Amino acid sequence: MRAPRTQFGAKVTPSGRPVVTLTIIVICAVVWLMQKASPSFSNDLVFFAPAARSQPWRLLTSAFEHDPSDPLHILFNMYALWIVGQYVEPLLGRLRFATVYLVCALGGSVGLLLLATPSTQPNSSWGTPALGASGAIFGLFLVLLVVNRHLGRSTMGIGVLILLNFALPFIVPNVAWQAHVGGAITGAVCGGILIATVGPDRRRWQMPAFALVAAVLVILAVLKLDPLGPQYFVA
Repeated sequence: MRAPRTQFGAKVTPSGRPVVTLTIIVICAVVWLMQKASPSFSNDLVFFAPAARSQPWRLLTSAFEHDPSDPLHILFNMYALWIVGQYVEPLLGRLRFATVYLVCALGGSVGLLLLATPSTQPNSSWGTPALGASGAIFGLFLVLLVVNRHLGRSTMGIGVLILLNFALPFIVPNVAWQAHVGGAITGAVCGGILIATVGPDRRRWQMPAFALVAAVLVILAVLKLDPLGPQYFVA
């Protein structure tokens, strides 16, 4: 007998354990401990716009870092990841969930890159380092919102949670709202892809579509960082 699957292609298992979610949490915890042990380790992985062109891995690695001086930063993000991950991962399956998380993490960094105030303006955020998983988590929030609407389930709770988190930068200083916006837009697009590819015949287009979203994000980042382009590449 064929194993039952969700609408989005994930195998339905009795445990439904969110393995990828737990793995990401463990990785973030280990990275945070390494950050505390070595500031240079943290500096090599943090998102820093002036260095992103020569060190593009920062667009992703920064999503696994958190402020080493503030335990609440990683605790809050990991709690939010656990809440949304244990619901979304069983719906999507491990591979799709991991892919969506990484694409949304990339979207958060690209959003920060595109929306950062230029270095030629006062109080520029262009040269301000940024780190944290909130961009990827915001992406998962929007995936959950879109998927729940498709399934006919209540979206009020997740909607309130999204609004509260969007309001956070106005309450807490030094919060990169640009990454939240970038991750949320990317998550909404990924959620739309999941809905558009419901069914065995369309499911094969999911991964290529996610790859296309990642490619578009990379192109946007390259155009922003192009030293010959109209944008700002001065620290």
